[in-house]
Amino acid sequence: MTTRSLKLAATTALALITGLSPALAQMTEIGPGEGELSIVAWAGYIERGETDPAFDWVTKFEESSGCKVSVKTANTSDEMVALMNEGGFDLVTASGDASLRLIAGGRVQEINKDLIPSWSTIDPRLQDAPWHTVDGKHYGVPYMWGPNVLMYNTEVFKEPPTSWNVVFEEMTLSDGQSNKGRVQAYDGPIHVADAAQYLMFHKPELGITSPYELNEDQYKAALDLLRGQRELVSRYWHDAFIQIDDFKNEGVVASGSWPFQVNLLKAGGAPVASVIPQEGATGWADTTMLHADSEHPNCAYMWFEHQLASNLQSDLSVWFGANPSVPAACTDGRGMQTAEGCTANGLDDFEKIRFWTTPVADCSQGEDTCVPYYRWVSDYIGVIGGR
Repeated sequence: MTTRSLKLAATTALALITGLSPALAQMTEIGPGEGELSIVAWAGYIERGETDPAFDWVTKFEESSGCKVSVKTANTSDEMVALMNEGGFDLVTASGDASLRLIAGGRVQEINKDLIPSWSTIDPRLQDAPWHTVDGKHYGVPYMWGPNVLMYNTEVFKEPPTSWNVVFEEMTLSDGQSNKGRVQAYDGPIHVADAAQYLMFHKPELGITSPYELNEDQYKAALDLLRGQRELVSRYWHDAFIQIDDFKNEGVVASGSWPFQVNLLKAGGAPVASVIPQEGATGWADTTMLHADSEHPNCAYMWFEHQLASNLQSDLSVWFGANPSVPAACTDGRGMQTAEGCTANGLDDFEKIRFWTTPVADCSQGEDTCVPYYRWVSDYIGVIGGR
């Protein structure tokens, strides 16, 4: 282990105890590219035309920068945190339930937004968002955002479902069959928040005001709902492509999902659609963050600027069914997206979405009052295991 690595390990241990992130020297200028760039990303986020030739925002970047891009797909936020803890990567497209953990653990470094000329084009609602901004310091560049939608089979549901109850409570669907064994749930502890959001609407007496800030009683109610859901679930999904196959071939008819799966299934002619039900939706606002020990920081900063190009933002918005962090990408015609497309992706629903964030003990209900994330992790594993 190098001296720098030893120092970093020590400061990271301190960070985990104190909640403070170690100070790293901020980049002050961009030098020549190092020739490589490794990115941990959600499926569908870094495309080079291999899935569909029309969607390629890597090839031209490589040609112009000289930085060869490699991608490691991660299926959950916990997987992203684990990969960044292992090291060897430059960037990660982290959601809000991972980003604050990465900052507190000293795994990512403060970015210098003055080195990113297109920073001013970012949606003002995202520029200082609390999931990547700590004490006025920015630890990443906003990439995409969107809702967790309810995907459903249109041949089974003659009318769009109006509630998440189709995946939380046993019922007979409009085809005369039970939903038991025909629905899925997300294989990640953050799914506890979906249960809490459902309870916010249906059991207001619990007093839940945020699905990420749950006291012991509220948390127990969410776990009880999830234990009931386990009796219905055919698979806890984390791989987008396996979920796509399950909807096509395994008789799954409803699940929480991402617009990415909805779009690919629709493009393949599958009878699916999606909706944000009456209870609302959780969602994700993803930020590209730079590893504290990145070996290719110049290439990384070149990518920061590249990812904000409105044509990339526009095409990725179409491909993933998400909303660009650069609003002009919806309307300037430089890519495939249109104003109508962004509206369909939920651009106007920003205030309705409860974005993923890391649950902590000290919350708006009081100091050491809420159930912290490490318990979400162990208890959700227990729920999936039947405990």
